[in-house]
Amino acid sequence: MKRKAKAPRPKHVPQRTCVTCRTVNAKRGMVRIVRLPTGTVAIDLTGKRSGRGAYLCRNQQCWTAALQKKSLEYALKTTLNLDDKAALQAYIETLPVEETDPGGAAAPAEPETGPPGAPVEA
Repeated sequence: MKRKAKAPRPKHVPQRTCVTCRTVNAKRGMVRIVRLPTGTVAIDLTGKRSGRGAYLCRNQQCWTAALQKKSLEYALKTTLNLDDKAALQAYIETLPVEETDPGGAAAPAEPETGPPGAPVEA
């Protein structure tokens, strides 16, 4: 009796949650901020530095909201000093601006028109 050939399993993609907008995305699509054992905060582009980490989306809205609401400080369980904030602000300037609010909801593309076939009022 022959066995059926099984299809290869899909590759597991690690998922991470943005600490500001709470959207779940692939680990590679996020930026990791790490609190190093020395107590300083750094941007970890490799995702492999030792220390407590937090993830943010790659857009300016999430980063500015994370600094204003102190959600990044809460996630890293530390207080950001002025040098750390300056380094994060410099990185924010290199990020793209997206058209979504920090809450994660996108702005509606078109106003709702009602059921199909209903008359449209001018």
